[in-house]
Amino acid sequence: MAWFKRSTAGVTTTTEEKKEVPDGLWFKCPSCKKSQMTKDLKLNKYVCVHCNYHARIGSVEYFELLFDENQFTELDADMTAADPLKFTDTKPYDARLKATIAKTGLKDAIRTAYGNVEGEEVVVACMDFDFIGGSMGSVVGEKIARAIDTARARKSPMLIISKSGGARMMEAAYSLMQMAKTSAKLALLAEEKVPYVSLMTDPTTGGVTASFAMLGDFNIAEPNALIGFAGPRVIKETIKKDLPKGFQSAEMVLESGFLDFIVDRRELKAKLAQLFRLLKN
Repeated sequence: MAWFKRSTAGVTTTTEEKKEVPDGLWFKCPSCKKSQMTKDLKLNKYVCVHCNYHARIGSVEYFELLFDENQFTELDADMTAADPLKFTDTKPYDARLKATIAKTGLKDAIRTAYGNVEGEEVVVACMDFDFIGGSMGSVVGEKIARAIDTARARKSPMLIISKSGGARMMEAAYSLMQMAKTSAKLALLAEEKVPYVSLMTDPTTGGVTASFAMLGDFNIAEPNALIGFAGPRVIKETIKKDLPKGFQSAEMVLESGFLDFIVDRRELKAKLAQLFRLLKN
């Protein structure tokens, strides 16, 4: 059992006494598989320092990256979903909501706020994938609709950051109705000539892609973000063919003409501020 013990300066310790690395201290990149300190990842705007992989982040991180000095006014912060259908799959929807709220600290899959981005006031709606896969339910649609109303009232540009697996099946038609509702609100925003920029991040799929995510005056995306309606696996099983490499990546969507440009997260704030200034003028 000599391998089980180590001696340092005359003091013998066993493996059980070795201190563990604290959770969250290191980040292993899913793309290049290399490790880096989490603090270095954060300093690099949550982009891998080795391969430029853009790690998935949520509204807390995006608000911190975009709003000047992280100062903003949050809208409808306490809005939570109901369970009108009394839906149950592996567990009741109401219980799932309560468990997800407790686990994530979020009230639903989106947060909305307004504040300054390099001195330009912007209304931002940012989705959170950690809340039931960023699924679009009635709360997501209602908060986006109200954020658009705020942008109209304040004549401030609108930014929606999408990160979603699509419509929320537990709300059925209530969820699908949000596609028409958000699209109609964006039409009113366009009539009043208030700019709207849609930022698609990994992943942006389903009913979100089929509604507000593709309706921007400018549609932009982060590098290598998955963007599409049905997922690659579903499409492959349907057409019974292998899909081309990079299928539904932001780069392929850009090549197909559905995106205006791709922006590195480290340049996001400056590029958005420049774009909003151009649109305002």
